[in-house]
Amino acid sequence: MTSTRTPHPLLVLDVVGLTPALLRHMPRLRALGDSGSRTPLRTVLPAVTCAAQSTFLTGELPSQHGIVGNGWYFRELGDVLLWRQHNRLVSGEKLWDAARERHPGYTVANVCWWYAMGADTDWTVTPRPVYYADGRKEPDCYTRPPELHDELTAELGTFPLFHFWGPGADLVSSRWIIDATRHLLRTKRPDLALAYVPHLDYDLQRYGPDDPRSHRAATELDAELGPLLDQAAEEDRTVVVLSEYGITRVRRHVHLNRTLRRAGLLEVHTQDGMEYLDPWTSRAFAVADHQIAHVYVRDPADLPLVRETLADHPGVDQLLDESGKKAHGLDHPRAGELVAVAAPDAWFTYYYWLDDARAPDFARLVEIHKKPGYDPVELFMDPLDPYVKLRAAAAVARKKAGMRYLMNVVPLDASPIRGSHGRLPSRTEEGPVLLCSRPDAVPASGAPEDPFPATEVKRLLLQLALGDSR
Repeated sequence: MTSTRTPHPLLVLDVVGLTPALLRHMPRLRALGDSGSRTPLRTVLPAVTCAAQSTFLTGELPSQHGIVGNGWYFRELGDVLLWRQHNRLVSGEKLWDAARERHPGYTVANVCWWYAMGADTDWTVTPRPVYYADGRKEPDCYTRPPELHDELTAELGTFPLFHFWGPGADLVSSRWIIDATRHLLRTKRPDLALAYVPHLDYDLQRYGPDDPRSHRAATELDAELGPLLDQAAEEDRTVVVLSEYGITRVRRHVHLNRTLRRAGLLEVHTQDGMEYLDPWTSRAFAVADHQIAHVYVRDPADLPLVRETLADHPGVDQLLDESGKKAHGLDHPRAGELVAVAAPDAWFTYYYWLDDARAPDFARLVEIHKKPGYDPVELFMDPLDPYVKLRAAAAVARKKAGMRYLMNVVPLDASPIRGSHGRLPSRTEEGPVLLCSRPDAVPASGAPEDPFPATEVKRLLLQLALGDSR
């Protein structure tokens, strides 16, 4: 049914890692929720960026939209791929398609929400480095329409990729995204603007959620968001702030792939003295994704052995089989035959080598596309290398001179990580939250025992925009 009412403009901010506990350090966002409405948010399993965002935008669980993590084993390719960008990977009706069905001509701007490429949005901005033929990687972004690239670069400078992830990840990238969002609101006036604000992801993983440095990061981000919130108020734009997950303190890491290898289930192949995971021939291997790992088992006859190998492994809280995956809305062909869930104080590494001397060279790099699993240690420079900063400076000098360079500064020791996410939170204070500038949007108090479901976010946004309750 086509709506005749004029859409009410929306700004939806995905403030990664935001929790009720962190709002104590964020006066602007706390005030928005106090004068409007706020509620705990019931996230999905796995509680990671790509899965949660896809649920927000489709109203479906991973079993329907197919995004079972930030990456998975592409069986048809025989390769583990993380951080793909094409929107066609996401099944289900997207929020903007539902809005346009009710209101033709509904316009949408997407600033750095994932699976942006190929999406039918009117304005798109997403990180996209320049990969030169000689191996150099330079910061940049992809935009649609193409001319928006030069418009934003002239206004804000080049997208600060090396502040978006890696040892240098900091407030600079979130500031750029906030400013790009402000520019699009001012110049394009979209009916819906989506912005992904990653700053809390960094120090909370580095130091844990209860560290003063993490609290300071929350306060700094809150101040940066102030002008954007003011601009939205001046435009009479409803603001929704939500998060995908909360980051909780961890004290240990778990090497599932090393365990599978020692059990004779995981295989590697060697080139130039370096070992590479061989998913084609491995009987079982794990794609680690924070506190979740998809365990792929080639032959069903090996399932009992794999289950026996991992079920009582220290740091493994649950091992979901088909019935367990179905209970959590994770029963999709892309999921592993088993899904491991870490203990509350643990997280999973992707490491599969048994000797650091035989680790692949990409293990010491910020290399999100070659590693067969997520690596939060990329947020650090190697503390055991006394020359790490000198080597980093030399690499930067080669980069500025237009020469090939290797920024091999990432440690192979996973112990520095103090915060992680992925499993469902034990306490609402540690889980995600939803705020809205409208007092009547969600229950004002947000009962802890009844969090707002992530699957209802799409319906809520349609209601706020179009008064549509479907």
